[in-house]
Amino acid sequence: MSENQIKFVDLDLNENLLSALNSMGFETPTPIQAASIPFLLEGKDALGKAQTGTGKTAAFSLPVLNKIDLGQHKPQAIVMAPTRELAIQVAAEIKTLGQKIKGLKVIEIYGGASIVDQMRALKNGSHIVVGTPGRVKDLINRRTLHLDEVKTFVLDEADEMLKMGFVDDVTWIMEQAPESAQRVLFSATMPPMVKTIVDRFLRNPARVDVAGENRTVAKVEQQYWVVKGVEKDEAMTRLLETEDTDASIVFVRTRQDTERLSDWLSARGFKSAALHGDIPQAQRERTVDNIKRGVIDILVATDVVARGLDVPRITHVFNYDIPFDTESYIHRIGRTGRAGRTGKAVLLVRTNQIRMLRTIERVTKSSMEEIQLPNRDKVAEARLVKLSAELEAEKSNSSIANFAELIEKLQASLEVDAATLAAILLQRQQGKRPLFYTGPDPMIEAIERDNKRRKERRENPRDGGRDGGRSFGGTKQDWDTYQLQVGRDSGVQVKDIVGALANELGLTKHSIGAIKLAQGHTFVQLPKAMTSEVAGKLKKLRIRQKEVGAVVCDFDDFRESRGPRSGGPRRDGGGFRGRGGEGHRGRREGGSGNGERRFDRNRGPKPAGKPAPRGNREG
Repeated sequence: MSENQIKFVDLDLNENLLSALNSMGFETPTPIQAASIPFLLEGKDALGKAQTGTGKTAAFSLPVLNKIDLGQHKPQAIVMAPTRELAIQVAAEIKTLGQKIKGLKVIEIYGGASIVDQMRALKNGSHIVVGTPGRVKDLINRRTLHLDEVKTFVLDEADEMLKMGFVDDVTWIMEQAPESAQRVLFSATMPPMVKTIVDRFLRNPARVDVAGENRTVAKVEQQYWVVKGVEKDEAMTRLLETEDTDASIVFVRTRQDTERLSDWLSARGFKSAALHGDIPQAQRERTVDNIKRGVIDILVATDVVARGLDVPRITHVFNYDIPFDTESYIHRIGRTGRAGRTGKAVLLVRTNQIRMLRTIERVTKSSMEEIQLPNRDKVAEARLVKLSAELEAEKSNSSIANFAELIEKLQASLEVDAATLAAILLQRQQGKRPLFYTGPDPMIEAIERDNKRRKERRENPRDGGRDGGRSFGGTKQDWDTYQLQVGRDSGVQVKDIVGALANELGLTKHSIGAIKLAQGHTFVQLPKAMTSEVAGKLKKLRIRQKEVGAVVCDFDDFRESRGPRSGGPRRDGGGFRGRGGEGHRGRREGGSGNGERRFDRNRGPKPAGKPAPRGNREG
């Protein structure tokens, strides 16, 4: 029987689960479910490779629920997830799948919430525990979470969990697992850290690799806009006002940007809130509840904190900053197009980020449509339509009559007619969102310039420029050298410099030039063509809690100062450069006689070993 003919009734699931699946309208398992469930029901260890949106939560949850002994009140399954939000979502899905199992107890445990309440819940008995590694380890150490009756351990999104720095916690927890316990690991990718866990703890696992089309991507309409003419803040207002949205998530890279952009949108009348890892858990839960209830319409969020966020109202995902990798992009757009609905994702991309966009298209086997921002007149028209609808709704308000007398008094005191008074009131009403614009629209000018350049390239193909801005790999004239007032004596490493420039300034690997790290300072090449937004962030940049005080200087000696290494002389001839690989991963080199370390983008592949830094840790 082929996979596409299998139905849930063909699997060895009990009647309670089949009844719940039927009531939810599910008859046919997804490929990852059809392939995994038989192995897991047999009790085999399993390694599942599947991206988000493929139904992997049900793939491991249904076999766990199928084996639950309601008479045993110690945990029988431990599911570990990388973030609080994902742990909450997984627990909610397990409860939904187990809705027909009377007396089932599923408990979520995670940091940021009361550990006393979680200890009390465990003491009262539980069948399945879903948690983050740090809190799971803590409660095991407190002898509140007992593992002696655990039959199944599940690591969900293992690659993300280990990438966030939980490798020691996960290893320790797995070491505490009973020898007889089934071990199940699901991951979208298989980096070396995940393979190490698999080789050490999984015993001859069944391997399930679902490489088919990702359901999340298929359900989401994807578009991109190349940043030109206006800054991204202005672009966001144009998109939010002209797209037919219900609720939206705007993804940015840094925690600071969540607050800044949310405040900027709120000041312009949008119902917006920030969501990031520094916000207390109780406030985060209130924020999520507010968007579910319609109190707010826009979340400005970082990647990790929004994983697992499931809000049916979300119709649009806006990628204000392009993600560092394809998996993050898939997770982002998976916040819309939920529960069988379609969604829309819009990516704001700078010209030097086009290559990453093409990588996303290639890996997701999808094609994004390039769009142009609506011009200002279109935005003003949308505002007028919205105002008309609001006024229409107020026409029948019984309190309007009370204001009629005020109109007459104001006309008399100001000596103006009714039309002029109405115009004055409309002007006050518009606030920072004008109902019409004067002067030329910079977007139209940018589009005309772009069209002219494209035409010139077609007519003069030998001039050959690439579609998308200046390349920062070539000439000295493209760079300014900045001196940063942090160095090795501050405990700073090259990876800290690269990570800060990438995460806090939003620079890509092509926009970070040579780096020379010395004892009390660092020299770094940054593009001359930085936007005012990025330059402003550079002035406020902090590394390891210390202000860097970046200033332009004349330093240009990025040459290698060491003698040749064994195996022949060096040929790359330069100082530190951001590598051409994925992300912003520095390559550390041995110290020279003057205590410097260098980073070279143009060297070959990074040797196996210590994993690269991944930017901000959250969750």
